[in-house]
Amino acid sequence: MPTLAEKHPEPVEPHRHRQVAESFGTDPERYDRTRPRYPDALVERIVAASPGPEVLDVGCGTGTASRQLQAAGCTVLGVEPDARMAEFARRTGVEVEVATFETWEPAGRRFDAVVAGTAWHWVDPVAGATRARQVLRPGGLLAPFWHTFQLPPEMATAFAEIYRRVVPDTPSRVPAPESTLDAYQPLFATAADRIRQVGGFGEPEQWRFDWTRTYTRDEWLDQLPTSGLATRLAPDKLAALLDGAGATVDALGGSFTMQYRTVVVAARTDAPE
Repeated sequence: MPTLAEKHPEPVEPHRHRQVAESFGTDPERYDRTRPRYPDALVERIVAASPGPEVLDVGCGTGTASRQLQAAGCTVLGVEPDARMAEFARRTGVEVEVATFETWEPAGRRFDAVVAGTAWHWVDPVAGATRARQVLRPGGLLAPFWHTFQLPPEMATAFAEIYRRVVPDTPSRVPAPESTLDAYQPLFATAADRIRQVGGFGEPEQWRFDWTRTYTRDEWLDQLPTSGLATRLAPDKLAALLDGAGATVDALGGSFTMQYRTVVVAARTDAPE
């Protein structure tokens, strides 16, 4: 899983480095198969907070969050700039239009909620909040959300060394051994600040959902190539990364438990008095 530091050493403005986001579509099947779903409690809270069932999913990718919202009774339209990811999502039953959110044409359509599952950081935060305000109904919900995670300490230390060895020219992108559960906080703060800057929304708030997932060695090695750094590695470097990662998990007995925290930055458009 990529941290913000993996994506770019300036974590609050990753939208300026879209080449990372555009690398995820190289293997949409693996991406969809291995990336974690969102907590049911998060989906339930979004549905409960939305004034209606019509949802716009920004940067929907392969449709993970869209399908979960559909299963909860929502009507979902995805907007996705990568045609490869969009095509995969369509095959799973998600309606998708190919565009960046900043350039997407709503054609007069309005929505009860605008969400973005681990994708809002690829959108210009001011332009994104402005467009969301334009397409949301009064009292509508803007709710981008992200996974954050923490490897077991011994794995984090070993992975840091593997990354330094395999990709020595990018030391600033090495996952740090210390906790990464709070590493995204500058991004959340920036998202909230830009929503305030745009205006037309109530005060943003954070919803947090803590959970865990146990990975086997094979499951982790299947997911690792979908990280923001690994998608752009040469085949020999990716092989070296996977060899080192596999040996690390083997040393822990063949599996490990990841701590996750999924965080929503939620704000409502102002409703008429």
